[in-house]
Amino acid sequence: MRCDLGRGARLHIDRPLPFIVIHRLVRSAAAARAVASANASHLLFRTQSEARAIIAEVADVMIERFGTFLVIEVAELPVDSLAEDASRLPPFEIELAASEENSAQAALAATASAIQGVDVKFRLPQITKATIAQKKPGAPLVSRLTGYPVLHIAFAPIYRAPDGKTIYPDLSERVVANMVDSILQGIAAFVRKSGIMNPATHRALGRKVFIDTVTRADYAIDEVARSFDFLLSVTPINASPAFEQFAESGYKRFPRFLYRPLTVDVDRQKRALYSIDLDRFEDPVLSRLYEERRLEIDLQLSMIAARETARFRELGRALYGSVEPSLLDAAKGILAKSRIRRSDSPPGQVSSTTIKKHAEAMIAAYGDDNAGFDARIELREDLPSGMMVTGCRLLIAKGMAVPRHRVEALLSHEIGVHLLTYFNGSAQGLRLFRSGLAGYEGLQEGLAVLAEYLVGGMTATRLRLIAARVIACAMMLEGASFKTTFDAMVRDHGFSEHTAFTLTLRVYRGGGFVKDAIYLRGLFEILAHLEDGGSLDPFWSGKIAASHFPVIQELESRGLLKPARILPLFLSRKGAAERLDKARSGLSPIDMINA
Repeated sequence: MRCDLGRGARLHIDRPLPFIVIHRLVRSAAAARAVASANASHLLFRTQSEARAIIAEVADVMIERFGTFLVIEVAELPVDSLAEDASRLPPFEIELAASEENSAQAALAATASAIQGVDVKFRLPQITKATIAQKKPGAPLVSRLTGYPVLHIAFAPIYRAPDGKTIYPDLSERVVANMVDSILQGIAAFVRKSGIMNPATHRALGRKVFIDTVTRADYAIDEVARSFDFLLSVTPINASPAFEQFAESGYKRFPRFLYRPLTVDVDRQKRALYSIDLDRFEDPVLSRLYEERRLEIDLQLSMIAARETARFRELGRALYGSVEPSLLDAAKGILAKSRIRRSDSPPGQVSSTTIKKHAEAMIAAYGDDNAGFDARIELREDLPSGMMVTGCRLLIAKGMAVPRHRVEALLSHEIGVHLLTYFNGSAQGLRLFRSGLAGYEGLQEGLAVLAEYLVGGMTATRLRLIAARVIACAMMLEGASFKTTFDAMVRDHGFSEHTAFTLTLRVYRGGGFVKDAIYLRGLFEILAHLEDGGSLDPFWSGKIAASHFPVIQELESRGLLKPARILPLFLSRKGAAERLDKARSGLSPIDMINA
């Protein structure tokens, strides 16, 4: 239930719970209000008389259901007194008080321990603990409540500048997130001590329902993201003629690439992007995910606007990162250990038409048990040789030809990972999980390359190509010309002229595109995750990044992220379980070849 009580006051309970977090509305206490609002059961009030009546009504129902009920009041201290006249960053004050019940004291102890365990911009908390004094003048509301356990929390407004008006946004977000998590740990201790619940994690007591503001923002951000196709916008449409021109010049003259005219008004979409209100989510976790996604979309829009300029390369570096020395060394090591002769490439090439038939069969197999898996396939003349997924579409270059034994591996990559996570993400209720959390592409490509290995389709040729992309990206970022990189691929690493051209085109498109380094980086991330005992299950739920794994676990525990509706077919492929076990026991990319 969600009751608007007027002038900002509100009662919100998203499911029956044995607690409520309350806050008296004060203009200067924005962080405390945000802390209270982030909880699954909260009350924002203006007058104590109104609040006491509401709390009594809620408590009666919850005590009848659970046998006990905890009221937690969150407030801010008037000033950050410990910071006055300080030459160094001092501690900051937090007051905690609880009633005498063992369950309330357990909540206090757990909250205090959690607060002390977090870093708030180098300032350590100085906690004072007390027992709630009954009806003390100027005391918090919970000191006037009887009949159930209570906990009071008041923290110094360290997110405000000394003038009392200016706010440090990053510090405010950090304070709110830390306080919300600490309170949930206190609540978990309370319910365990009371014997009424035994949650697997304190986060399971968090919000399980997102409000309409989140839904509207999710839709609005998705509309901006869908207003342009990032990969198609930066992919040349004349790859074949460009290669012919390059070959005619003796592989010396920089080829002229042509691009699709932009159909998006970049400035207009940026204005729309930043007009979306992310300040009223009442959920720090979701708010942070959408802020990260907004910044990523902003960078993508900036990149397509800077196409064919030097700025494109630097914006790409900001979006995907540079090539770290360890990754470059790993790529060079793979090429050194996997040298092959061109004559070693197996015969039996199949055309794009045959690939399309296999793709249709695989999509139909996914659709047999999942009617929503309605991916579309397009044969395109305006793509370099290869395949790509954009949204719910699989695009296949008409000139594409691959060895027959590689078809299942490539389709498991594109359909079994990229399309599968799109449709699973679509079932989550928020479009964010189908369009992708910020930075998701690295892990996605790592999973997709792993899929090739799990079906027994990883070859030396394929792994060398993935490694060579890293080296080409590093050369491009260091200022090497297209011809220099192309020559290195042919002369130093043994690629054919056509393969080297396609590889170099991918890296130099748009003005310098560093994205291709993420395939090998993502593979290392997923192999390390498996070796550490991590599960792949959360990664099938949508398009997420490795850095979001703890967030995904929290959203799952809160019920905001559903288990994947569709699982990859390649996991049940003959030999896949054994290969996955090998990966869990520790596997290097070179060990994946023909395993």
